[in-house]
Amino acid sequence: MTQLQKVHGSMNTFFLLDQTELNQPLRQTELIDFARHITDDQQGLLGGADGLLVVDRSNHEECLGSMQVINTDGSIASMCGNGLRTVSRYLSEKFGQTKFKVETQDADLHVSQENNFADGVPTFSVEISPVSFNRESLPFSNLNTDTLIDQTVPEFDDTLKFTAIAVPNPHLISFVSEDVMDSDSLSKIGSELNSENQYFYDGVNVSYARIIDHNSLFVRTFERGVGFTNACGTGMSATSLAFCLNHPDMANFEQEITVTNPGGMVKTRVHQLSDSNYSIDLIGNATVTHTVTIDENDLHNNQLTSAQPAETGEQSAYEAFVATI
Repeated sequence: MTQLQKVHGSMNTFFLLDQTELNQPLRQTELIDFARHITDDQQGLLGGADGLLVVDRSNHEECLGSMQVINTDGSIASMCGNGLRTVSRYLSEKFGQTKFKVETQDADLHVSQENNFADGVPTFSVEISPVSFNRESLPFSNLNTDTLIDQTVPEFDDTLKFTAIAVPNPHLISFVSEDVMDSDSLSKIGSELNSENQYFYDGVNVSYARIIDHNSLFVRTFERGVGFTNACGTGMSATSLAFCLNHPDMANFEQEITVTNPGGMVKTRVHQLSDSNYSIDLIGNATVTHTVTIDENDLHNNQLTSAQPAETGEQSAYEAFVATI
């Protein structure tokens, strides 16, 4: 028998599997099939999830482990900020360290344990980088520009301005009014740009942001490979950078930005390392809602019949925290 966790960052939910605890690690095809199954909201476990986080060994300096993110549709995400916080907590507790690095697809990222947001709400900070604005990094085409920063794009919507940032996940961001936030605009653009299209031909995460106050935002994201999520960590990070760049009267580099979302709240800090080089700290909860005991053979056979979930009790503490926001 082995043990999985069901976890979330800002209610962006995942199952977490540590391959190093298995007698025989799953092959990549097995991981993808298992991710599709366990995260399915009908046929999966515990109402499904937004993805599967796969922890494995790393031989990179200062890294306690590596993280792979598999979306519900079986696609691979290059990074996931909310997921990285939960992986950071898992590795921190496993190895007894509070500051280290985690290997991700594109970079080895600094992570650290922070003061809890509230009683029973474990909190971690994770580095979001590298950052790029180049169309090749996102990628996009057929927009007659090499970068897209606070520009109107009639092909998407002739009333909104958009900014495109890779962190390294691709993000398309627009600051909107409350009326636009409550409309079907985000669903329409998100669906179109994550179907076959001539602009973001690999798809793109689309975020709408509403400015609440100085250094304060509300962000909602249509996530590539998932659809609407309660929160998208890299989306909130990229939007915080766009906030500092496009609205300097309302946002500050090197200061905490409060970002609320449908699943709760995070804090971000945007660092300007040089004229065109940035990184972001994403700070938020890393909650374990369930442990799941399962026969290792069932993992290989993509079966959930032996799975035995047990609640941890942490969700009630998280919900009490959210009620104070």
